[in-house]
Amino acid sequence: MRYWILIALVAGVAQAATLPATPGLLPTEVVRPLIDLDPEVAAARANREAAQQDAALAKGSPYEWSAKLSAQRRTLEAGPRYQEWNAGLERGLRLPGKAAADRKLGQAMLEEGDARYGEARHETARELLALWLDWASAEQAHLLARANFQAAQEDFGIVEKRVRAGDAARLDAGVARSDYNEQQRAANDAKTAANVAWAHLHARFPGLPRQYSDLPLAAPVSGDAAFWRERISSQSDELKVSEALRAKAQAHGERARAERWPDPTLGLFTASEVGGRERLTGVTLSIPIPGALRSGRATRAVHAAEASRHEAELVKRAIDARIGATLASAQGAYDSWQSAESGAAAMGDNARLMQRAYTLGEADLHSLLMARRQATMVAHSALAAKTAAARAYYSLLVDAHLVWDMDHE
Repeated sequence: MRYWILIALVAGVAQAATLPATPGLLPTEVVRPLIDLDPEVAAARANREAAQQDAALAKGSPYEWSAKLSAQRRTLEAGPRYQEWNAGLERGLRLPGKAAADRKLGQAMLEEGDARYGEARHETARELLALWLDWASAEQAHLLARANFQAAQEDFGIVEKRVRAGDAARLDAGVARSDYNEQQRAANDAKTAANVAWAHLHARFPGLPRQYSDLPLAAPVSGDAAFWRERISSQSDELKVSEALRAKAQAHGERARAERWPDPTLGLFTASEVGGRERLTGVTLSIPIPGALRSGRATRAVHAAEASRHEAELVKRAIDARIGATLASAQGAYDSWQSAESGAAAMGDNARLMQRAYTLGEADLHSLLMARRQATMVAHSALAAKTAAARAYYSLLVDAHLVWDMDHE
């Protein structure tokens, strides 16, 4: 059995090792401080420390020593008066079954705190990736809009030359100027969109410098679906949180069942009576008489534990569904991007050829502008496909904790 487990582990490591590089992705040395200093992560870190204290308190006994002291005066009929006193110590005793349940509860609290901290880091990494891709895509769209504006400017210059030479009607100059103005507006809108995207990114992660780089390139997804499901499930902090909540509910159930038998209170006392002529020492033991309330609480805890088990299963299924969807998106988006890139390159060549043909008087202005609009539309579609491919692919790697040193192990 161990032999096959070792083979599976080696195979998993080999598949992970053959994953393609991540060109253009934010480097780890930039990302880790952003994640560590994020308010959400900092809050989860503080909550984890609080959970550690809660776990220590849960594992310890809830009882403390109680001191008792009483004094009285005894008066005999027609006789002397005597000073008397009584002193004692009492402490509740936690039964062994309750102590074992409390230890399980404390361990579940520790696991929940760690898992919620890991989930906060994971969600912060996902948000950083999404906002950064939004900004990088907007910057790339701005560059594309500027290139289209420069092309429209060139077209307008060519039309003016032909009008001055008498080879084109003045109406063509008006049409070319209108297209020039439209591309100028589009470039300005793209610049505004890039600034807005950066504002969102900078507000969420103020430590990130504004150093533009091209979109990271997606790659074909290597490894089979079973590898990715196992990898992401084993690294999923959301799943770990649900399992910790299930363990907590089970520990609460065990504690409630054990609580059907009340804890006894043991006491030691000493007393002085009749002015010290009599000295008393003894032991006291008190046990509450259980009633229906304790049984009702135990029954409720059992149902709560059962509900938590089903909720954990639901979370597991939801995560499995997301893994399948993300994997399918990464595979399909890459193929779509490759097709879009080929189409954009062909339409760009066609627009350049049409511009040359118009310059030589072999094509009309309408054909030139139509070719230019088609090339612009296809280029924007290719950029959207490139962004979608990068988003799907790197989201898969973030979920699998294969980037930015997020691996739990």
